[in-house]
Amino acid sequence: MGTTTIRAEHVGSLLRPAELLAARAEFRRGTVTAERLRELEDAAATAALKVQVDAGMQVFTDGEVRRDDFMASVVETVGGLVPATEGEGAPVTIGAPLFRRSPLSLAEARWLAGNSPGPYKITMASPTTVAGFWRPGVSGAVYPAPEDAVAALAGIHRQDIADLLGAGVTWLQLDSPAYWATIGSEAARIRRAKDLDGRLDHVIDTDNSLIRAARSHRPRVTVALHFCRGNTRGARSAQGGYEHIAERVFAEVEADRFLLEYDTERAGGFEPLRFVPPTKTVVLGLVSSKVAELESVDALRRRIDEASQYIPLEQLALSPRCGFASTGRGHLLTVDDQRRKLELVAETARLVWG
Repeated sequence: MGTTTIRAEHVGSLLRPAELLAARAEFRRGTVTAERLRELEDAAATAALKVQVDAGMQVFTDGEVRRDDFMASVVETVGGLVPATEGEGAPVTIGAPLFRRSPLSLAEARWLAGNSPGPYKITMASPTTVAGFWRPGVSGAVYPAPEDAVAALAGIHRQDIADLLGAGVTWLQLDSPAYWATIGSEAARIRRAKDLDGRLDHVIDTDNSLIRAARSHRPRVTVALHFCRGNTRGARSAQGGYEHIAERVFAEVEADRFLLEYDTERAGGFEPLRFVPPTKTVVLGLVSSKVAELESVDALRRRIDEASQYIPLEQLALSPRCGFASTGRGHLLTVDDQRRKLELVAETARLVWG
């Protein structure tokens, strides 16, 4: 469903209004009610839809305005996580068996079902991201290895997916920041080690378990996988092309769409796209969501043409390389910058694909 007809999309998050950010901080201090916060979230989501419609987007989100950051689909909706100690590099640590609480994504889906002007997608962090919350001295007593925690979260996500599809969702996106890309960037150094295939087996099997669960409930659901190398304001957590993992990932991961970061040289060239099967779509993340400088239509068209040397143009689409607000603060650009970026994506898509 929709695997090749949608040419212009964005990854998910949009810049949050300052009023909403302030209200969320006040809500934590107990000075704003849950009802008032919900009103502001609904208003921000409505504004986010208008931005997307006006820009010419073809599939919609609520801007993820109800989330603190992209990991909220885990951190705010899964129990068993405790605050991390300073310097650990993650906001939380696994401190107890993971359990399911009320999924934030279900509230998003219900709102979008009644308000979206067209196809909408729900994004969720791939279960493999929870491996970054595993610490031997704290988590090891609960889950002997990170893979055990990943399996637990995958089970929770499968329950979430069943509820989302029951609520009418027809498009899911798994966000895998850094984890897939880290395997790829490390591959040049570890390809002689015997664990590379084992690590690929693990992440492929994990994401496929969710994709298969989704299709068991709704066979024609569209499922996308988003790759990223870190997107917190100028930060990067990995570097390297897709070549070392492409043949297996593109063939074996059962997603319909791959959203690939391609806005800088750290993602490598387009050559790995030769491994993408004819049934799958690649969404080229050629537009930066980190910097205000606006790319040119001509430059984007040239890059799309380069990519089409390795994969048919009919299997390609266009997007920014990541969300505009991977964290609540958002990236170092303005609302107007964001608007121009989205308009650029839609305009270029019209010129290339009609």
